[in-house]
Amino acid sequence: MFETTRAHEHRDRLGDWVLRGGVALAFVLFGADKFPSQPGSVWVRFFDQVGVGQWFRYFTGIVEIAGALFVLIPQTARIGLALLATTMACAAGIVSFRLGRPADGIFAEILCVVLSALWWARRSPDPEG
Repeated sequence: MFETTRAHEHRDRLGDWVLRGGVALAFVLFGADKFPSQPGSVWVRFFDQVGVGQWFRYFTGIVEIAGALFVLIPQTARIGLALLATTMACAAGIVSFRLGRPADGIFAEILCVVLSALWWARRSPDPEG
């Protein structure tokens, strides 16, 4: 009986690490992809279209990497998930409303929903029941 509980706990912890590791890896890669400054790069062109300046590209990359690092630490995972979900919501809004291409924001919208669901699943259980 106790072995089953421990095996289930271990499986949950392993699954949690794999899930958080996958999210963190994806956003470290997404964030790092924002830093190269070749004039023809996709992100340089995209942030030119946004019209705020290239500093916003660097800021976005830093936020994505910071969120990924927060997700890796169990005690700060909810903060990281909230930060990343908010970033994806903003990305979808910018693409939809600033650039006028709502269909291009679908990937960011899906990521926002998935990250929000992960955030919700990590909430603390109510001690009152």
